[in-house]
Amino acid sequence: MKRGSDYSIQFGSEELMGSRDHLSEKALATMTCERLNNRPGHVLIGGLGMGFTLGAALNAWADTSSFVVAELVPKVIDWAKGPLAHLFGSYLSDPRLSVKSSDVYDEIRHVAEHYDAILLDVDNGPEGFIKPENDRLYCNWGLREAYAALRPAGILAVWSAFSDRGFVARLEATGFDVEVTQVPAFMGSEDQWHTLVFAIKPGEPTVLSEQAIPSLIGNRQSRAIKA
Repeated sequence: MKRGSDYSIQFGSEELMGSRDHLSEKALATMTCERLNNRPGHVLIGGLGMGFTLGAALNAWADTSSFVVAELVPKVIDWAKGPLAHLFGSYLSDPRLSVKSSDVYDEIRHVAEHYDAILLDVDNGPEGFIKPENDRLYCNWGLREAYAALRPAGILAVWSAFSDRGFVARLEATGFDVEVTQVPAFMGSEDQWHTLVFAIKPGEPTVLSEQAIPSLIGNRQSRAIKA
């Protein structure tokens, strides 16, 4: 939906993402990178949206990092290349990035100790809002899958429009150390807040060499964007 110069992605009557207010979506990426001490790594992003989390992640992480975006709705990828291309700029052509038309849950459950960060912004919070199957991302066994997919000291970061103590309890029961932070819903807001949940897998961080993470040197031409 377009109103003037503003765009909105909606699910029924609910707005999932707007082009005007995106402070917390960017913070999801930047605050995760800060908690990883800005070290390079493999990053999985659940949900392409309007590219705000993706853009912040590409700018925050080192050039030797790699990124996978899993977007369930193919039309969202089409919009990113069409009417929303001005919001994405050069993000989709970044050689570190692979965009997949897939369920982020499948990307999580098919790997073990692979990702340094998993960023989820696929619902309005830790519940299956877009589709009931998304509940598996936030239930006990789904969180165990995420835990297994992360390297030691890796972070599962979840964007939410609301606080959820039950979700925090499930994360802690899975073995995560949990930090909950509220950020303004938009610049200057004093009474509207979004919640960012950072679930940290205990352990010593994996220090990845240039051999472990493909360097941009020599790979800039060979790595393709999947869509």
